[in-house]
Amino acid sequence: MKLHPTGSFDNAAHDYRHIQVRPLAAAMGAEICGVSVAGVTDEQFAEVRAALFRHKMIYFRGQQMTHADHEAFSLRFGAFAEDAYTKGVPDHRNVHPLIREADDASVMVFGSGWHTDSPFLAEPPSITSLRSVQIPPFGGDTIWANSALAYRTLSDTYRQLLAGLRVRFSMREVLQAAQESAVENDTPLGKLSALKHAATLPEDVLRKVRGNAHPIVRTHAVTGEKSLYVDGDYSVGIEGMRPEEAAPILQFLREHITQPAFTCRLRWEPDMLALWDNRLCIHQAFNDYQGYRREMYRTTLAGEVPV
Repeated sequence: MKLHPTGSFDNAAHDYRHIQVRPLAAAMGAEICGVSVAGVTDEQFAEVRAALFRHKMIYFRGQQMTHADHEAFSLRFGAFAEDAYTKGVPDHRNVHPLIREADDASVMVFGSGWHTDSPFLAEPPSITSLRSVQIPPFGGDTIWANSALAYRTLSDTYRQLLAGLRVRFSMREVLQAAQESAVENDTPLGKLSALKHAATLPEDVLRKVRGNAHPIVRTHAVTGEKSLYVDGDYSVGIEGMRPEEAAPILQFLREHITQPAFTCRLRWEPDMLALWDNRLCIHQAFNDYQGYRREMYRTTLAGEVPV
């Protein structure tokens, strides 16, 4: 299926008094201008939050932030979530390094494959923020897909088919891919790769492999907007269905959500900050910058049990 922007696409900016918003693509994404994240006012923050829910992903340029600034701004949106992969930087345990060195020859890069962050948790994170420090001269982009728009463009009959279904999420496939394709090192994927030598997996990893089931159509806790909660990396089945029954449904939904017309793509620069709502979109990174260093820092914010 291939769709192109029609009357279903509405990513125009609302009128704001304290910020400027520049939409990135027809489907989703927007640049926020006129804001210093480290010194954001209450009035600006209220409009930034509204823009995030509308555009699903927002980003700021030219933000020279410390880890403390990053933490403080993130906390404006709510409490921090459990991070499923990393332990944070010294003195700032909720700021998580995502660094790939130039000599890392891993076939797999952290964040590759379409995914929503940590849906295998009982309460998956709501909002993720990602800050850039060092960027390769080319490559290293991130792409997002609007799963709320994808839901709205389904037929009424297909939406009825999905109502009440629950998708099972697990770290199983990512763990296996890391063990096969990642170099053993101190990165999140490198640590997973090293587990292939363990006689048994640690309980914390087993918990994530067991995973959790969530509604395949979820309702946003703040706005009430409905979206498809399916991805390529972590959705492994549908509750109550045999694998051969669930596979065509999951495959169709993955392909439907990620068709180009539903996406936006960000070319990173140093000192950028991007935020996205995992309840309303999925994303992926690319392994297209081998030989160059990429240094990023992430925070994840607590979500709720999906309904």
